[in-house]
Amino acid sequence: MTKQRLISCSFVLSFCFLLSAVTSAKEATPLVDDPVLEVRVMALSEELRCLVCQNQTVADSDADLAVDMRDEVRNKMKEGWSDDQIVDYLVDRYGNFVRYSPPLNVTTFLLWFGPALLLVLGVVLLFYSLRNRRKQVSVITSLSRQDQQRAQTLLSEEEGKK
Repeated sequence: MTKQRLISCSFVLSFCFLLSAVTSAKEATPLVDDPVLEVRVMALSEELRCLVCQNQTVADSDADLAVDMRDEVRNKMKEGWSDDQIVDYLVDRYGNFVRYSPPLNVTTFLLWFGPALLLVLGVVLLFYSLRNRRKQVSVITSLSRQDQQRAQTLLSEEEGKK
């Protein structure tokens, strides 16, 4: 009889857990009544960097600051602000770092063109290095017959010592 009791208790407990899960689940409520506004908020949030995550956009991040920034963008859009005004407001508040793609100016010049400049510098250094190596090879091959025989003798003596 204890086995039956154990089974019935486990059934009742399972049913209670299932019932509590069903009653506590709610349908997701939309963030705004205007879906066009929400699309605009998410589009602008894709252009803004999450200051906590730093490698995610505000739209992708679940950090509290990113949620607050999305809410701020949403509120400014409801007030009638344009996207440029909102970005300028956030740049004034957080600096140019808040932009996921910073603008081209004096302070970001190396950020935009630094990799290309390093690539060009690397290619130029490789070119000069290969050119100098070719000159060294031509100097070695331009040894006189007597110098070549002497070098061969020295190499054979060195191999004989080993």
